[in-house]
Amino acid sequence: MDQFLQHLVNGTVLGATYALLGIGLTLIFGIMKVVNFAHGELYAFGAYVAYALVSLLQMDYFVALVLAAGLGLLLGAAIEFLLLRRCRLENIDEVMLIMIGVMIIMQNAELLAWGGVAKVVPTPFPQESIIVGGIYLSPTRLFVLGAAIVLLLAFYLVIERSRLGLAMRATFQDEDAARIVGVNVSRIYTLTFGLGSSLAAITGALLAPVFVVTPTMGDLASLKAFAIVILGGLGNIRGAALGGFALALIEEFGAAYISTAYRDAIGFLVILVVMIARPQGLFAAKERVG
Repeated sequence: MDQFLQHLVNGTVLGATYALLGIGLTLIFGIMKVVNFAHGELYAFGAYVAYALVSLLQMDYFVALVLAAGLGLLLGAAIEFLLLRRCRLENIDEVMLIMIGVMIIMQNAELLAWGGVAKVVPTPFPQESIIVGGIYLSPTRLFVLGAAIVLLLAFYLVIERSRLGLAMRATFQDEDAARIVGVNVSRIYTLTFGLGSSLAAITGALLAPVFVVTPTMGDLASLKAFAIVILGGLGNIRGAALGGFALALIEEFGAAYISTAYRDAIGFLVILVVMIARPQGLFAAKERVG
């Protein structure tokens, strides 16, 4: 029983960060109809920001988290403003090629700047695990879980209770009607891409002390983000959150009771089954809603 609870805790911690990653991607797709192939590289960008600030500049880790989120927001807004605004509504193929190009440029820039050797970000928390009822709880992972839950709640309040969230939901439902009532749709697009990028960057910064930082870490993160979005339903924010937890738990229990060698494969196998049995996603209605 203790082993089951241990895997449940591990899956929940990972699921909270998966949820952040998936929400950022589905937010961009739901409002802008842009498939962000560079989402994983924005995740890696946040991890490298944490490494540069904490390991090289000896900055406080918590300050580095805030700066990683802010820089991710600025980078995402710059990508939308400089690259996507001109062609977003004209040619979806061109948009996809642009995002693939951004992904390749960012990954090679990270390789050029930092080299191919994995980097380690020191954690400000004790290394010794806390033992509660036979379950080992890492202080770092507990902080990651708490921070991710706070970010998920904050994001929910922004979307559901703020004027910005209202404008985003209006743009999602009917762009032309949103323009008529005075919503600056172009600004909403920029803020949306920036916010989605910020979520990816802070997720990378949160997990940097848990895993090593490499130039290729964004590849698997992108695949996981797309899998979460497919599992939860395209453009469905609540579905992306639930899909993140579902995928993490599937991977954790699959690795525990089947084989760690097939950890990622088990998750993607479930995604294939979902796509065949329920193409709109497990947590989506027949028609996608916000």
